[in-house]
Amino acid sequence: MDELSKTNYDISFSEGVVTFKNINTTLGFVRYNKDAEIEYIFVNPIFRCNGIAKKLLQIVEEKTNTKPKPQEPISHLGEKLFKLENKE
Repeated sequence: MDELSKTNYDISFSEGVVTFKNINTTLGFVRYNKDAEIEYIFVNPIFRCNGIAKKLLQIVEEKTNTKPKPQEPISHLGEKLFKLENKE
């Protein structure tokens, strides 16, 4: 069982945005366009390394039927995330 499945959170959807939140805070969110280009992805530092970013990208892929890709400029952490995603 991954760490994300142990976390109690709600998912909210709006046009081009997916947000994971619990009663206290935002765990993470992703903003994307119709071409599955990731405009911004954020995971609260307290909840990093729990699979949240990976799950957000999976949801984008399901909604757009396209593998997500980052928009430029990409941060150092963004580069790490997409390198990990491309290995799978």
